[in-house]
Amino acid sequence: MAYTIKAMNIIVTGASKGIGYELARLFASDINNKVVVIARNRLKLEQLKRECLYQYPGAKIYPLVFDLSNGDFKAFTRELLSSISSVDILINNAGALVNKPFDELSMEEVEIMYRTNVTSVFGLVQSLLPYMGKGQTPTHIVNISSMGGFQGTAKFPGLSAYSSSKAALANLTECMAEEFKGRSISVNCLCIGAVQTEMFAQAFPGERVQMQPIQMAHYIHGFALNGAAYYNGKVLPVATTTP
Repeated sequence: MAYTIKAMNIIVTGASKGIGYELARLFASDINNKVVVIARNRLKLEQLKRECLYQYPGAKIYPLVFDLSNGDFKAFTRELLSSISSVDILINNAGALVNKPFDELSMEEVEIMYRTNVTSVFGLVQSLLPYMGKGQTPTHIVNISSMGGFQGTAKFPGLSAYSSSKAALANLTECMAEEFKGRSISVNCLCIGAVQTEMFAQAFPGERVQMQPIQMAHYIHGFALNGAAYYNGKVLPVATTTP
């Protein structure tokens, strides 16, 4: 049976736009939740907070401005602990994409994508581990990957660094789930297909798809709340179309 609990402490990275923005609003709709939203853009995070408080009076939403690709995780954790004392759900949604032919990519561009899409997850989870697995149910870490990083799917020119970094995140999910056995922490990965976001527009200029961020956010929201009852260490494709 699926389980949900009240008064959850939830962290959403990459919350300033797209799927992360909508996902944060869904979690904040239950005013028992404490929702920490992380991004680099302070203005957009403050806008998100205003929207949530207007729509859901009493919502507990805490903006935290932080650069996951190049930040001080010790300082980040100290600031985070002023809002929440444990972590029930962590959504690693932040991502970076550069669309450029393989032979034109600079090492700096490759490193930025890997730092944002992979290395930052190491730093964030390591810093939060002492505060995970403390609730009624396992802490659920949900890593947001891409169908481009799902083995055996179609690959596209210009996305080699992005797709390979997302493949690394999928594999890291399996490794973390094994590492955390017995610690009341579940880790799963959702490989998202085509959703009409700014990142999708970067990857496929001029293309349009039916799936909107709010629709995908609803799926991730439900999976984050209930998926740990059924899955651990799984890499799951979530797509209806291939661009």
